[in-house]
Amino acid sequence: MAASAIRWSETWHLAIEALRANRVRAALTMLGVVIGSGCIVLVVTVGLTGRTFVRHQIEAVGSNIVFASLEQESASQGVALSDRISLADLNAVRQEIPQAVRAAGTNDLPLSIVAAGKTWPVMLVGVTPDFQQIRNLIIPRGRYFDDDDFSSVGKVCVVSEHLAQIALPGQDPVGQNIHVGELTFTVIGVFRERIDTFGQSEIRTDSLLVPFPLVRYYTGDSFVVTLYAQADRPEDVLLVTERVAQTLKSRHRPEAEYSVQNLSSILDTSRRISFALTIVLLLVALLALLISGIGIMNIMLVTVTERTREIGIRKAIGARPQEILYQFLFEAILISGVGAVIGILAAVAIPLLVNIFARFLPLPAGLSIPISWLSVVLAFIVSCATGVLFGYLPARTAAQLQPVESLRYE
Repeated sequence: MAASAIRWSETWHLAIEALRANRVRAALTMLGVVIGSGCIVLVVTVGLTGRTFVRHQIEAVGSNIVFASLEQESASQGVALSDRISLADLNAVRQEIPQAVRAAGTNDLPLSIVAAGKTWPVMLVGVTPDFQQIRNLIIPRGRYFDDDDFSSVGKVCVVSEHLAQIALPGQDPVGQNIHVGELTFTVIGVFRERIDTFGQSEIRTDSLLVPFPLVRYYTGDSFVVTLYAQADRPEDVLLVTERVAQTLKSRHRPEAEYSVQNLSSILDTSRRISFALTIVLLLVALLALLISGIGIMNIMLVTVTERTREIGIRKAIGARPQEILYQFLFEAILISGVGAVIGILAAVAIPLLVNIFARFLPLPAGLSIPISWLSVVLAFIVSCATGVLFGYLPARTAAQLQPVESLRYE
């Protein structure tokens, strides 16, 4: 046992000394492994960052939301007033779907204001009480509607930040009156979307939110253009989507068609795209490791040729072929292992530094860079396996050299 330990220690010592004697060659051979292992970690990090960022963006628009509207053009027999989504439908969703923790509705009306001598188109949006919580609206100034605003049909509004700058420049908009068409409202707050939907929802750049009863009072319309339901958990989104569709179908004519959607499809699409990109980039990283492995094999074959006489001397004094094989195999493992550690440390340092400096940089909201420790382990194992795989042939070639021929080699 002691003799075996001495032989293993001697083999490791000879492998290390051989690499020290050719530092530049070893470092250049190691460079490919450094790049390949670092790429594996960085590729997985980029994929996770993209997935996390997209999920945060979607959740900022509205966490676990389902939205429904009447299909105006798809009903073959036209649209009847009874087909429109009503406040009674909204209450039915609240009461009949226990997985829906909130429900809200909107009805929008295009109007215009005159500011700085110009006419600006605006969107007047009537909202029900839970709309702010469902859509994650931020109120940087003033307040949102309270119960009294909804019950008293007060002429109050909450305006978008851009509209406040246009209609009431250079002054605090809270408490000011704003004239919209022939209507006058008192501004009680300023809002913004947590994540800009770029006009793809009922909220536009220039929008006024008013209590839903106020829109019904002015227009006489009591129907809801868009119905929102918020699921309690992400796992319940599909169930709530199905239940909302069933509820609307059961309460209206069979001919009426409703579009009931959620944001899960967008999240699933982003996951598939992220996964595909990660696979492609991983293949590039593995290609870099393959090239580095071929480099290791070539250099080790050259090393075997240069050290033929050394191998003959070792065999002449009693070294077994297995010990010669292990010596050269250990050299390949040291090159790949040390290269993997350096590449992984560099790859881990990059996201850590970015996270540190992120607080000082104008990065997008919700952008965080997670580090997958599984990718670190994977990169190390694959890199070491590359050294073993491509180092075995040179090591086997060295082990099979005949002592007499090796001693006569010049």
